[in-house]
Amino acid sequence: MIDKRKKSTQAEFTKWFGPLLNALRELGGSGRPKEVVEEIAKAEKIKDSQREEVMKSGILRFDNQVAWARQYLVWEGLLDNSKKGVWTLSSKGQETFLTQDDARTIFLKWVEIHQKAKKDKSSKDKIVQTQEQEEPEELDNEITPTLLEVLQSVSPIGFEHVCKRLLREHGFENVHVTQASHDGGIDGYGTLELNPFVSMKVLFQCKRYKGTVSRAQIGDFRNAMIGRADKGIILTTGTFSEDAKREASRDGAPPIGLIDGKKLVELFEKAELGVKPKIVYEVDYNFFETYMKK
Repeated sequence: MIDKRKKSTQAEFTKWFGPLLNALRELGGSGRPKEVVEEIAKAEKIKDSQREEVMKSGILRFDNQVAWARQYLVWEGLLDNSKKGVWTLSSKGQETFLTQDDARTIFLKWVEIHQKAKKDKSSKDKIVQTQEQEEPEELDNEITPTLLEVLQSVSPIGFEHVCKRLLREHGFENVHVTQASHDGGIDGYGTLELNPFVSMKVLFQCKRYKGTVSRAQIGDFRNAMIGRADKGIILTTGTFSEDAKREASRDGAPPIGLIDGKKLVELFEKAELGVKPKIVYEVDYNFFETYMKK
């Protein structure tokens, strides 16, 4: 008979604790979040349908679960707490191989520590439910959901023009938005200088919605590019299906750069466009762990 109470206090993301450590070892001890997610998906044979599942916030559920797994491993001292977008195994993490029981123990330990630190009387079930619907602060700036919501709320034409501004901020020149309803699938174009001797024309398409861009839409955009440019970019506040990602980089076809909602936010933040930076200090619970036991 299954102990339902025990199961309910087990966050789904704990199953990625061990695979995350294994993925980083496979990558040589460190990797960017996207690389780690890809390595876990490959090693665990995750289906495209699971990888493309989106939460209400517009965040990919699988990516978010891996991010929470990373957060707990940081607290446990198995990963370094890097702020530079690179996940790195600590010396302790290099030598640690976790079972699912180990993962559960780590999870419950840190839930209890946070309950005590915050004097939170919420049940573990409530904490699990809350975490699985949110992003860990260490992975994504807390502005991310808010900025995505703002971008998703502007008008379609407004989104095209704010993307035009974003491209300019990142080095594009002569950026123009095409006339509405007469773009043939192309929302705008610009010039990117690769070096003092070489520049290229780039076409872009803007998709302001929460859904998933399909492989067919990538193909339609590429067809619209024929004879007009050698490079294209699709910017969306949503996500791209795995088939769409493969189609965008298919051998023998003009390459198409894909900017999903998460990457879009990163580009706005890097350019400090439409956002204001702020300094936030977080508590190092790992430091205080021994003192809580006294």
